[in-house]
Amino acid sequence: QVQLVESGGGLVQAGGSLRLSCAASGRTFGSYAMGWFRQAPGKEREFVAVINWTGGWTYYTDSVKGRFTISRDNAKNTVYLQMNSLKPEDTAVYYCAQNTRRFYGGTNYATADFGSWGQGTQVTVSS
Repeated sequence: QVQLVESGGGLVQAGGSLRLSCAASGRTFGSYAMGWFRQAPGKEREFVAVINWTGGWTYYTDSVKGRFTISRDNAKNTVYLQMNSLKPEDTAVYYCAQNTRRFYGGTNYATADFGSWGQGTQVTVSS
């Protein structure tokens, strides 16, 4: 089972930026798509972004398109989420997760396809 550890969260004013990191254990990190999800107080966990195993394809939820960028460095076993132009509604605990399908080359992802999760990092955006 891969271990995922998120970092980089914090308190930022609206319009500011943060970069989240997710470090993974193990030697197969580069074989799996990685995703970022978030959960705000009293709300369901929601999808934010996904990057495929090569890093050549990414997808974002509409509310973060143009503001967030997901990337990965397979040599460092790390996936990132660069968050710019942050809004108070981005306040949530952010989680990274690893997809269960090795070398998956498609573009169809569901939350249930992510089997390993980190502990989360809190992002708070003040107005």
